[in-house]
Amino acid sequence: PNKLHSHLPLFQRTINIHTGTRSFSSSSFTIETKQKQWFANAASGMAVEDNCKLKFLELKKRIFRFIIFRIDGQQVVVEKLGNPQETYDDFTASLPADECRYAVFDFDFTTNENCQKSKIFFIAWSPDSSRVRMKMVYASSKDRFKRELDGIQVELQATDPSEMSFDIIKSRAL
Repeated sequence: PNKLHSHLPLFQRTINIHTGTRSFSSSSFTIETKQKQWFANAASGMAVEDNCKLKFLELKKRIFRFIIFRIDGQQVVVEKLGNPQETYDDFTASLPADECRYAVFDFDFTTNENCQKSKIFFIAWSPDSSRVRMKMVYASSKDRFKRELDGIQVELQATDPSEMSFDIIKSRAL
């Protein structure tokens, strides 16, 4: 072993030796960071069904108002699609009271300048009454899943309905 690296953690020493550097450098940091990201994705162990991405693209084209996703085994799947006429109340009523879910909602609103706008919300629904293991699985998989959905404009985490009330959604959109 190289004595120059004895002060570094074993993982960094291994990376430095493999990259051929004699001291800590940005290239070894980049490799270490990429490996940590890979391990984080592998640790969540969650695959994303292609249908999730396809339906999200359709939501962006205004074919759906909202999509609710659930984790089924080791995969995120579409649970419910809301048609464009459904309201925010219809959406919140579709979330289970005691189970975690991911959801996207296409929120239409009028700005203070009287302009019609729309923002796509990503909502991590994790009610207090859900099982601890379920909360942990959803929390550890959230970022990986969210990266698959290109076009999320606002993220919201909620543990009870008051944390995602219509007024809160509207204030976050403006």
